[in-house]
Amino acid sequence: MTIDWAHFTTLWSTIGGLLIGLAASLFILFHGRIMGVSGILGGLIRPLKGDIGWRVIFFLGLISAPIGARFFGLMPEIEIDGSPLQLIVAGLLVGFGTNLGSGCTSGHGVCGIARLSPRSITATLTFMATGVLTVWVIHHSGIGG
Repeated sequence: MTIDWAHFTTLWSTIGGLLIGLAASLFILFHGRIMGVSGILGGLIRPLKGDIGWRVIFFLGLISAPIGARFFGLMPEIEIDGSPLQLIVAGLLVGFGTNLGSGCTSGHGVCGIARLSPRSITATLTFMATGVLTVWVIHHSGIGG
């Protein structure tokens, strides 16, 4: 996947970041929970009684937002350069890392850092370092094509 730097704007990126921060703030304010996507969706796999409705609504919001953006012509074209095998391996590694790190980038990187959680700061630094290292290895080893 590549970023279209010619059409990248800091304005829309800033607005997006502010909206994510606002959503996370409102979520913890009204629900008393961290807006970590992996934890919320993971609760759909092993739901507790009376704890599934809001998770389903959250999931539907995750799905409907890009569909709505596409409908209004706001979604950029997405081009994925990886093979199906690479995508499957990447997805499994992300799932494993999310389980190992007890959360994902939205939980640790957005909500945890905002709360100055040492565990979340460490997890986010680990996510970032691993991502940088992975990109470097793929680009310098010929694995990426």
